[in-house]
Amino acid sequence: MTARPTALTDVRPTVADPAAVRRADAVLERQRGRESSARTYARSFPIVPARAHGMTVEGTDGRRYLDCLSGAGTLALGHNHPIVLEAVQRTLTSGAPLHVLDLATPEKDAFTDALFATLPSGFADRARIHFCGPTGTDAVEAAFKLMQTATGRRGLLAFTGAYHGMTAGALAASGGVTTKQPVPGIAADVTRLPYPYSYRCPFGVGGEHGAQLSARYTERLLDDPNGGVVPPAAMIVEAVQGEGGAVPAPDAWLREMRRITAERGIPLIADEVQTGVGRTGAFWAVEHSGIVPDAMVMSKAIGGSLPLAVIVYHEDYDGWLPGAHTGTFRGNTLAMAAGTATLRYVAKEGLAERAAAVGAAMTARLEALSSQLPAIGDVRGRGLMIGVELVDPEAEPDACGARPAAPRIAAQVRAACLERGLIVELGGRYDSTARLLPPLTVTDEQVEAVLDRLTDAIASVTAARLAGAQA
Repeated sequence: MTARPTALTDVRPTVADPAAVRRADAVLERQRGRESSARTYARSFPIVPARAHGMTVEGTDGRRYLDCLSGAGTLALGHNHPIVLEAVQRTLTSGAPLHVLDLATPEKDAFTDALFATLPSGFADRARIHFCGPTGTDAVEAAFKLMQTATGRRGLLAFTGAYHGMTAGALAASGGVTTKQPVPGIAADVTRLPYPYSYRCPFGVGGEHGAQLSARYTERLLDDPNGGVVPPAAMIVEAVQGEGGAVPAPDAWLREMRRITAERGIPLIADEVQTGVGRTGAFWAVEHSGIVPDAMVMSKAIGGSLPLAVIVYHEDYDGWLPGAHTGTFRGNTLAMAAGTATLRYVAKEGLAERAAAVGAAMTARLEALSSQLPAIGDVRGRGLMIGVELVDPEAEPDACGARPAAPRIAAQVRAACLERGLIVELGGRYDSTARLLPPLTVTDEQVEAVLDRLTDAIASVTAARLAGAQA
């Protein structure tokens, strides 16, 4: 294979060429005029990527960026990893059909073997897999439909702060209000339960006590004949809420959710779209708690950077008729080949364990910075799925010690990071949490550069605001 240019591995800041900047600006302007108003990341990051390798993205203007977004968690191995490129090139030159609907192929067989080898103990032996349309939201829809078919019920249990996708059922189960308001009645069949979020505890107590209250509330609500909850088709939960602000669920609380659902015959769906393939320091985030769900929804990293989505579930729920959930692009041969290579590489190289160690070190350094930078209200996460919640440092804290979210400061920090060559996206309540999702292959040098640039960005923004207030 042709070696990648060494410049893309250099973490030093770069300077853009003025003529190239003008050409990039022209591309951005044309796309702004052509794309819908629903575009998202293009608003946050006005760059035109031309090359990428590992954690580094280079724009057409010659500027390089450390990518701490990783395709919203899709790029477990970073951009254009040699293992992934080799798998794609091998498949292309083999003459394998690139599109086969849902027919059996050697690539699908190899992918299924590789995926099942990673599943939690006690799950793979009696599991079935369904290949969905190539996005996580379609897999979520399939999981809902599967459980509604199996149970004959309709309603769903979902949590505050959740994100499961943008199609009808997945959007209904998600927590964000803004995208649901224009769609009347979309969440009519969803019962919203409190997710344990220690910094902004829904019960105002935080910590372990808040998680215990969440479990107790859930159990009593479901058992209350006047509670208003008709027996549901399923509960869906994220072991770490991603778009919700990198909020990890306590392991004991997850075990309680498994107990509560199992005792009442409610299927438990684990949404592992963003948390899977080593991201949280275990291959699958549910492994931290030791629970075995009835179904797991998977996408993003399982395709090795290419579109792929599946649900894996206990065979007892396999009551679908042929064609009950279908789609034209379920047989993505290239994605299966890239996914197989990625799954095997992550397992072989122990990248989940490295994510746990590197993530713990990053979190510890960021927590230490909070005493120096009071705009850092909370640092949390698991593995290489880290959230830094930014707050108004001059406001009074609430009963739990949390200061008000500061979305303007967060947006300014994101922009300041980009100026320093760091791509960091926001999430959580009011989009006030800077989310760090580096690839599992991040080097120690890159970790230092990420933390240095983020620290400098926060310090610069807060110093400028303080100076403005004093002027």
